[in-house]
Amino acid sequence: MHARKLLPAICVLFLACISAQAQFFATWQDRVTATQAEQPHWVTPLMTVTPRLEQEFRFDVLRELMPSGDTLVNLGGSKGLELIPSHNIELIVTAPPGYLLHHNPKLKDGFADESFLLKYRAASGNEEHGNYIVTFFLSGSVPTGTYRNGSTDAIVTPTVAAGKGFGRFDVQSTLGVALPVANVRNLGHAVAWNTAMQIHVRRFFWPELEINSTFNEGGVNDGKKQTFLTPGLLFGRVPLHGRMGLTFGAGMQIAATHFHTYDHNLVLSARLPF
Repeated sequence: MHARKLLPAICVLFLACISAQAQFFATWQDRVTATQAEQPHWVTPLMTVTPRLEQEFRFDVLRELMPSGDTLVNLGGSKGLELIPSHNIELIVTAPPGYLLHHNPKLKDGFADESFLLKYRAASGNEEHGNYIVTFFLSGSVPTGTYRNGSTDAIVTPTVAAGKGFGRFDVQSTLGVALPVANVRNLGHAVAWNTAMQIHVRRFFWPELEINSTFNEGGVNDGKKQTFLTPGLLFGRVPLHGRMGLTFGAGMQIAATHFHTYDHNLVLSARLPF
């Protein structure tokens, strides 16, 4: 075919692709808006995974004081891209995994394990219809960490999460158990119970207090429990453009039990909901 006759056909195909892409994203965002309208409009806590369905990109920075006296900095905090591909469903993928910086010459810096999380919202009501939510999680991690900056084996963690609002005050809580797919004798099972209590002050401020507990069954820490108290302050959701917004916050995890694998964990979090 002569080039002059082929060029209009290419232009028509190109415009059709752009139109189809625009329609796809418009339909996607309409579905996200409708899905989130059916749930409470709280802010996601610093450490506790919210039972709400969110669509955002999140990046955290953690600075932990280790028992040796050295510090560990986690760039990314195992957070990443959060999408709502279908009604009542959210998928979270760490992209990329967190990068660990050891202030210890005996340890090598490197990436942590790749992980994912799937949420299914079983029931919810927005502020005009009960102000509550119940969601089931299924998360997993793959041992892709470099230089032993991760687990020796894959881990699957089923979790149940719920939240209830009372005016400007809300409580969000999760309960999950880590199930290694192999090497159970050494890894054991860790039961994690996290609860966040927040109050909405003025338009953007969300002071909070979290209680983060882990109960170890089996493995090298068999029978040991650690609990952290995490006061924090979140600021959001600040509108930027259209659905795009900005949420950020900071807090400090403080060990409240004699046994703890780290202490005084400074948490910085930035999110771009869209």
